[in-house]
Amino acid sequence: MWAVTRDKRFVPEGKEQEKTGPACGAWRVCLRVGACRATVVTIEVRRIIVIHQYISNGYHIVMDVNSGSVHVMDKSAYDTVPVVERLLGQGMEEREEIARRVAKELDMEPSEAEETVEEILYLKEQGQLFTEDIYENYIDAFKNRETVVKALCLHIAHDCNLACKYCFAGEGEYHGSRALMSLEVGKKALDFLVANSGSRVNLEVDFFGGEPLMNWQVVKELVAYGRSLEEPHHKKFRFTLTTNGVLLDDEILEFANREMSNLVLSIDGRKEIHDLMRPHRGGQGSYDEILPKYKRAAESRNQMNYYVRGTYTHNNTNFSEDVIHLADEGFEQISVEPVVADKKEDYALRMEDVPKLLAEYDRLALEYISRKKEGKGFQFFHFMIDLEGGPCVAKRLSGCGSGTEYLAVTPWGDLYPCHQFVGQEAFLMGNVDEGIVREDLRDQFKACNVYAKKACRDCFAKFYCSGGCAANAYHESGDVNGSYELGCELQRKRVECAIMIKAALADEEKES
Repeated sequence: MWAVTRDKRFVPEGKEQEKTGPACGAWRVCLRVGACRATVVTIEVRRIIVIHQYISNGYHIVMDVNSGSVHVMDKSAYDTVPVVERLLGQGMEEREEIARRVAKELDMEPSEAEETVEEILYLKEQGQLFTEDIYENYIDAFKNRETVVKALCLHIAHDCNLACKYCFAGEGEYHGSRALMSLEVGKKALDFLVANSGSRVNLEVDFFGGEPLMNWQVVKELVAYGRSLEEPHHKKFRFTLTTNGVLLDDEILEFANREMSNLVLSIDGRKEIHDLMRPHRGGQGSYDEILPKYKRAAESRNQMNYYVRGTYTHNNTNFSEDVIHLADEGFEQISVEPVVADKKEDYALRMEDVPKLLAEYDRLALEYISRKKEGKGFQFFHFMIDLEGGPCVAKRLSGCGSGTEYLAVTPWGDLYPCHQFVGQEAFLMGNVDEGIVREDLRDQFKACNVYAKKACRDCFAKFYCSGGCAANAYHESGDVNGSYELGCELQRKRVECAIMIKAALADEEKES
């Protein structure tokens, strides 16, 4: 038995997978329905015993949810963990008795049971297994924390030159009128960000749309204005440009390489998939005109500080083929996300798609490992996971900070919690002239956290996804503290795959 990581408490600021043993919260369910003989109080078990076990690619993986520790065990230890978990939950403390019960239940030799139990209890003593949740007690202070604005999504253009079928912005118009942000509104937005960022030095601005290159001159002038604010206000702007690539040219790329910390290039993968969902308004595809531009952009940035970003739908549930296609085209930074769409749309993902999608992530994980070992690796956004450090505790609990630290600005200066709420008047928070006028909305988003979401409380992935997307939850359930079940299923699988990949690559490194 060996650990991929040692205990890493969160610091402030394929082979087809098989699940065995109790998932996170399983014994809590048993206790509530009286299905086992445990006599301890439910809340005590819930606070103390939280593990998740699964088998992937031949690795027997045990996650201690609260400490963040991840262990790869041999089968004997893996099978023993849930037995020890249950016995501890029943109040059994004597090591000899625990080992005796393990030997009996698992038909294990007494000496092997004693050694295995000793190893498991050692991990417990080291704070790496069966640890308590120390974060729930922090939540009241967390909800009452002072927040500062640190990032803006500038809707530089509510207009677009493509007609992507899944676009939540309705061809860039956000179900309203076409509009381009003026320089005056953009400057007010940057002034608002500086004024509301407190002592934070690093600020982020994403030029978004629609298609921001349709308002390129204003983008350039706003970058210059932002740079002029840095020294007098002791700030540093990190600009990002998101584009569909149609208007991308050498002049724009040269400017972006000089001024943009990150470049997001929209492409869905294979030509037939991309052209189906991302056509021009006249119906013709866009793949052939953007691919060479994107290749040039990736190479000009030394394959860093960019990513090609795609969306998969019901039309390509074999989306791993699209990721592999992008890797084969030479892209090393890749993100392909599941579409979130009205269930009436023919391209919307359905719960019956989930088994296929989970298998695709397993397949992609194996390909990812294989290419890494061959020296032809690429980064896949959802497999990037930090087991050594990771985000601060506030970020672990609350996620992206929408509605508090992160806001979207429309072309006329209205403020919304994020780009996915733009155009929904119930979520209009204020404007760049008056600032936040709906403090009740800000407080609602401020209170979003993994403990406020019923579906998150017993989920092993809660400290990795931080409760998921508030917009997706709202559009699915009508509540920002609700959940998006399909998205949660996919997120859990991505976390499992990401951890398995860490184990496999650590194994490779150990052998070499």
